[in-house]
Amino acid sequence: MSVTAEREAGVTHRGGRWIENWEPDNPGFWESTGRKIANRNLIFSILTEHIAFSIWSLFSVLVLFMGPKQGFGYITVGDKFVITSLATAVGSVMRIPYNLSVARVGGRNWTIISALLLLIPSVWLGFAMHPGTSYGTFLVIAAFVGFGGGNFASSMTNINTFYPEDKKGSALGLNAGGGNLGVAVVQLVGLAVLATAGVTHPKVLVWIYIPLIVVGAVLATLFMDNIASVKNDSKGMRHAVKEPHTWVMSFLYIGTFGSFIGYSFAFGQVLQNQFKLTPVAAAGITFLGPLLGSLSRPVGGWLSDKIGGAKITGATFVVMALCAALLIVAAGEKSLPLYDTGFILLFVFSGVANGSTYKMIPAIFRAKAKIEIASGAEEGAALLHARKLSGAVIGIAAAIGAFGGVLINIAFRQSFLSSAKSGTPAVIGFLVFYAVCFLVTWAVYLRPATERSSRAALAAAQV
Repeated sequence: MSVTAEREAGVTHRGGRWIENWEPDNPGFWESTGRKIANRNLIFSILTEHIAFSIWSLFSVLVLFMGPKQGFGYITVGDKFVITSLATAVGSVMRIPYNLSVARVGGRNWTIISALLLLIPSVWLGFAMHPGTSYGTFLVIAAFVGFGGGNFASSMTNINTFYPEDKKGSALGLNAGGGNLGVAVVQLVGLAVLATAGVTHPKVLVWIYIPLIVVGAVLATLFMDNIASVKNDSKGMRHAVKEPHTWVMSFLYIGTFGSFIGYSFAFGQVLQNQFKLTPVAAAGITFLGPLLGSLSRPVGGWLSDKIGGAKITGATFVVMALCAALLIVAAGEKSLPLYDTGFILLFVFSGVANGSTYKMIPAIFRAKAKIEIASGAEEGAALLHARKLSGAVIGIAAAIGAFGGVLINIAFRQSFLSSAKSGTPAVIGFLVFYAVCFLVTWAVYLRPATERSSRAALAAAQV
């Protein structure tokens, strides 16, 4: 739909691609105009976020090229895990400012800016990805690569504003899943480069993505919009920080999304070090995990709608603990097929749990709002406060959850550098952590309501 047609349909533009009046919860507006504009923005949001996730995950592939035979003997196993940990850590930290930037400069504008920022590490890597580049240089580039991790938060915040309440779940699920797929796609492209150009040409992978970044930024410029009414809600953020459920859900998200992104960055290295696989052999397996984990995320949301987010989340933590136990057995038996099966199942169920935990957050605050309304609070104000809290908590949980990826990479680094020379000590730690996550989910959200005294906990029982 052209800007002229949008004006005729009742969408007021301030100039450029700024939309002044936006009423997605008005059924007439949504059906006549809003749906087409929102879906158009969603398509290009998914594209740019997908590319950003691919750039964020570049080093998960590039470290497979960085072996002694390729001239990178001066970069140790521990160094490689530090590189991927740093990229993950910066991506986690950047999610908060990226989330706030949408309201400051506009969703479309920030999509363009954040896409173009990815050219800094990409072009730099295009020239620096060769033997002789110092370890310190790779660390600095990894920090810039981490900017791609921030795009998730701004993309989700932006798309959230375009859709009515009853359409947000599916739109955000598509946006998140499309972005997460970038991890699998960059690993597939890396496998193609390994199989064709060879293990001595890693920079080919980087140069493939540089024009894609430019294309994404150009398409965002041409087809996306800013919504003028979007404002940063500092009160919502302050209330979210004081809300106990913020920290419970952030902890659980460390176990769900933290597992997904952490394993995505570490899987190839683990296979190389645990089973001495070649780069091509490792890359031929690693993409399956992020691919299936991304595809299973919407399943978690769908199951949560049917059964309840807390029940799905609790069940997946049990299954993830069992998958970790399978990895321990497989390592002891030196069985690569069994090890691959356990790891890929971890990806699948971390994806399911990603969907269920994201569903839990708005459900928790809607449930709290209903109890407040039953106690005499004004319905509109209570539900509005719940929506604001949900948005703020999602942003905080996204940042803290991504930090779980750092912990996973550090744990594997220390595990392989220990006397065990194996990833098993780290996996034992993950198993214990998943058990703790299950206990927290059960204690806060799954115990019968009669066992609780606080009103907040009672509300959460309805999740």
